[in-house]
Amino acid sequence: MAVIFIPIFRKDDIMGKRNPNGYGCVTKLKGNRSRPWCVKVTIYDEEGHAKQVPVGYAETEEKANILLAEYNNNPWNIDREKVTLAILYQRWCKLKLPKLGESNQASLRSAFKHCSKYYGVKYRSLRSYQMQDCIDNCGCGYATQATIKSLWGHLDRFAFEIDIINKMYSQLTTAPPIPETKKTPFTLEQIDTLWKIKDEPWVNTVLIFIYTGFRLQELLKMKTEQVNTDEWYFQAGIKSAAGKERIVPVHERIKPFIEDLIEQENEYLITYNGKKFSQSNYYKCWNEVMKKINADKTVHEARHTFETNLDNAKGNRKCIDMLMGHKSKDVGNRVYNHKTIQQLRDTISLLK
Repeated sequence: MAVIFIPIFRKDDIMGKRNPNGYGCVTKLKGNRSRPWCVKVTIYDEEGHAKQVPVGYAETEEKANILLAEYNNNPWNIDREKVTLAILYQRWCKLKLPKLGESNQASLRSAFKHCSKYYGVKYRSLRSYQMQDCIDNCGCGYATQATIKSLWGHLDRFAFEIDIINKMYSQLTTAPPIPETKKTPFTLEQIDTLWKIKDEPWVNTVLIFIYTGFRLQELLKMKTEQVNTDEWYFQAGIKSAAGKERIVPVHERIKPFIEDLIEQENEYLITYNGKKFSQSNYYKCWNEVMKKINADKTVHEARHTFETNLDNAKGNRKCIDMLMGHKSKDVGNRVYNHKTIQQLRDTISLLK
């Protein structure tokens, strides 16, 4: 005879204790309801702001807590008929999103905010015209529209994988192609203008980008402890094996900026009111500086400026690739020693 084990929950185990951060919560709704206890879980936007969304309802507080525990313990055990967009996204974030690159993760999290009008809609009832609505009416440019389309594709594949849907309507959506743009470096006149107004807000950060070649996320995620103040170099980077934890010496011209930032004793090197910068907030600061010098440049064009100016100064190509975090046949294994760091320092000092 088969023996069936039934888990026994003590009331003290599931009630009256504070849940850990990100676990979710149980609340009682007002009014005369057959299932007044609401189970909520937390989702986060790109800036780390939390928002609670309902994932189920129960007759008693005890049953609601058991439901919450089951939700967290077994993300695959779900009532497919009732899964909303918000619930599916939350589970996708736990199971699939961490497998993507950090920059891609941030973009997809940001894209989800543009789908807010459908958070509470059951996922299996969503159709392509609703997905297209989020793309067409996001009020953003080509890149964001393409990212929203990509997000729907990710969610559809996940929903198909766990048998919530049997047709992926995201395949019917469209996003306008990103037009080809010619990347142009900052001119010497524009860089000179930046130095003339270096004490104005956020100008120092623009110059740091121009003299380091870091990507936006690389600099915003850089912690103060990643600056070696004995030999004065950064050790940071993301995106690829070639770019991660690469060494970039601090150019003498931006060294005073770095010293001032370190003295602020914040966890992150560049902050907004002492806290980690979000991409959206930094873009606002960047655009303020661009208006002051009458330029229409992107952060990536600062990185392009760094590489172009080093190349124009006849810098060592192997060193430039190492500084940029580019994969190169000439670079080989990136083993840093005193000689290598000095070669990188000699290369970066070619910048004027």
